[in-house]
Amino acid sequence: MTDIAETAAGGAAAYGAALAALARDSRAWPFEEARKLVERLEKTGHDKTVIFETGYGPSGLPHIGTFGEVARTTMVRHAFRVLTEDKVPTRLICFSDDMDGLRKVPDNVPNQELLQANLDKPLTQVPDPFGKYRSFGEHNNAMLRSFLDAFGFEYEFMSATACYTSGRFDEALLRVLERYDEVMSVMLPSLREERQATYSPFLPVCPRTGKVLQVPIIERDLPTGAIVFKDPDTGKLERVSVTGGNCKLQWKADWAMRWYALGVDYEMSGKDLIDSVKLSSRICRILGGLPPDGFNYELFLDEKGEKISKSKGNGLTIDEWLRYASPESLSLFMFQSPRKAKRLYFDVIPRNVDDYQTFLEKYQDQTSAEALSNRPEERLSNPVWHIHAGEPPKAGLPISFSMLLNLVSASNSEDRDVLWGFIRGYAPEASPDTHPELDKLVGYAIHYFHDFVAPAKEYRAPTDVERSALAELSEKLAALPKDADAEAIQNVVYEIGKTHPFDNLRDWFRALYEVLLGQSQGPRFGSFVALYGIDETRTLISRALDGSLD
Repeated sequence: MTDIAETAAGGAAAYGAALAALARDSRAWPFEEARKLVERLEKTGHDKTVIFETGYGPSGLPHIGTFGEVARTTMVRHAFRVLTEDKVPTRLICFSDDMDGLRKVPDNVPNQELLQANLDKPLTQVPDPFGKYRSFGEHNNAMLRSFLDAFGFEYEFMSATACYTSGRFDEALLRVLERYDEVMSVMLPSLREERQATYSPFLPVCPRTGKVLQVPIIERDLPTGAIVFKDPDTGKLERVSVTGGNCKLQWKADWAMRWYALGVDYEMSGKDLIDSVKLSSRICRILGGLPPDGFNYELFLDEKGEKISKSKGNGLTIDEWLRYASPESLSLFMFQSPRKAKRLYFDVIPRNVDDYQTFLEKYQDQTSAEALSNRPEERLSNPVWHIHAGEPPKAGLPISFSMLLNLVSASNSEDRDVLWGFIRGYAPEASPDTHPELDKLVGYAIHYFHDFVAPAKEYRAPTDVERSALAELSEKLAALPKDADAEAIQNVVYEIGKTHPFDNLRDWFRALYEVLLGQSQGPRFGSFVALYGIDETRTLISRALDGSLD
């Protein structure tokens, strides 16, 4: 077994080789994906920069799914660099399809009439409804880049408009024109009969209106690289070059052309695009390119179980998640089970925040001298290793997020100073200065409580059995020393549950949460009492018994 602790002492090169050896056997999904890329290079024999790509359609505001592709692709890129000991150069391109025509007005943006008046124009020619940028496409691109920059992603932003108009895609576009019939032979069988009659991979930009048109191509002129189409409004024949931004491609052909033109080696996509990937891969081969490797991840669902859509705005926005939780918790959500459909709604946030801290604590154990000597591979399966590109920070939060939420709920206070008073009673060494991450967590908890917990709080009166148990709990708490730890308090709570006629202990703990906190679940109750305070908890019980909680 590789003793990575000793190898690390031998220098960076030896450490990198030892890490690569461990990575070759790791079952973490980023390494599984990266190994496919290593095999790709071995088969092709190409000595080239490996290009990773993510695509973004800026027809609506960026959502978390957009971020997820970049985060996950970044994890695969880092895994590839580890496997190859960073000897193979890599690039990550974040590509925006901002030359697409605006086909419908998103529900979640202002100035709907302004957008309605500019339907079918390229997104970079549609005025910005927010009034901040020259175009709607530029606005949405800026939002995406701002967030990716804040996360510290290493990427190159690339605009479809810039690529089409600058001539970067010209050679590839002429190749599509040259192999037009072969491309059509791939696309036509995938279309309905009525669409087959009008389909063309080229979408000319109307010289008269500036709109991206979906019209049949009447004539192709290979020597001049031009096409002829009929203006749908005037009936006149128009001739435009396929290069220089005068045309764009239908998206499946566009995807294939982009892979070919940019030499993309890896791109992941949603499960709903499996058939599209197959078609685009065939077109990419027709053009003379090698389709990229990748995998199909499952879709994110909203609270109703429906697919998240940028235009509907029915999912969480990036800013919404960051109002209630850390960026790292969002990265964890993206890392976990990418091939499993997951609800992406506000109620998943608290668990991801606490799970992230749990994985950080576990990582500290996995990097002990004993673990590195005997189980060095374990840490490569820990999500935080991938989230932080192999260098996770130290764990050090004395209180969980769920505990903070219940502290805010029980104290009925959204005052940071008040909450820190409780925290210092539980963890005297903690302060906003010494534990800035915990202070951020306090802010997240206040926001989450205000927006979601408080509106849903619903206290209920205790049953006779619960009333008797709560009264005894108050008495037993009073008999404990003021500095009793969470375990001692939990033992008292547990014993009371066993001595009263509850069908099972879950009913007792559910009663504590519903009667005292107005919610159906909560943290380990002994830990909550240790944080909130014995006297304060007894007051809470007293108010529940006399019916004054609301």
